[in-house]
Amino acid sequence: MSGRLLPLGSEAAWTGGVVSDWSTCLLAPNPSAWTLEGTNTWLVAAPGSTDVVVVDPGPDSAAHLERVVSTVGERGAIAQILLTHGHADHSAGALALSRMTGAPVRALDPEHVHGGEGLQSGEVIEFGDLVIDVISTPGHSADSLSFRVNGDAAILTGDTVLGRGTTVIAWPEGKLGEYLATLETLAETISAHAIVHIYPGHGPLVMDPSTRIEKYIAHRAERLDEVRAALHAGAVTADEVVAIVYAQTPESLLGAARLSVQAQMDYLSD
Repeated sequence: MSGRLLPLGSEAAWTGGVVSDWSTCLLAPNPSAWTLEGTNTWLVAAPGSTDVVVVDPGPDSAAHLERVVSTVGERGAIAQILLTHGHADHSAGALALSRMTGAPVRALDPEHVHGGEGLQSGEVIEFGDLVIDVISTPGHSADSLSFRVNGDAAILTGDTVLGRGTTVIAWPEGKLGEYLATLETLAETISAHAIVHIYPGHGPLVMDPSTRIEKYIAHRAERLDEVRAALHAGAVTADEVVAIVYAQTPESLLGAARLSVQAQMDYLSD
């Protein structure tokens, strides 16, 4: 679940591909208003290494998973399968990919772990020169993680930061307070480690990570002000707030808007 709440705009369509010596994106065939051009499946490996880490295998699509296996097979084998979170557009293909390759599936939520250990915040995953730091980034969902690829000066963010637009706070498991704290965590990480790219779960690369996080924080503050104003004007339910605050949002995204509004209302009631 991505839940983009801003229009696509005029940006060129994202198609994935090789983005650095360390990282390749294979775009899953599941485009929608919620997932942009589709889910980004990331293949990460140190240059010259045969150990490849797959992040977010995407939907349970035989053609997509076969493409992942074939692409990895050109250089080595899948060492681990990591999930940024358990929403089906990121995780549904993980078990099938594990059975195809023997690679363990690792995630924060035990429900999605298969053949290996779960992931923990602060954990460091190493395969030779490839070092991945696991960062807890809840808010979009309770189990959301991000992965910092040290050699690539990049962070893989799943749905926490998108390549285009803003993400939904997937209430009730998604919490706005946690998401706001996560944005601060990402801002600090980007600054401390000189991160130059965000590799999102949907959409193109984020080339200006610090600016994007600043815009996300400002956007959330603006939306909270709009929700407060709608409530003060007499709106009571989430649907009533959506009708006021998201009046220009395409109908296909009103479900995402409703979830985010409910998360905002819960945040304001605490």
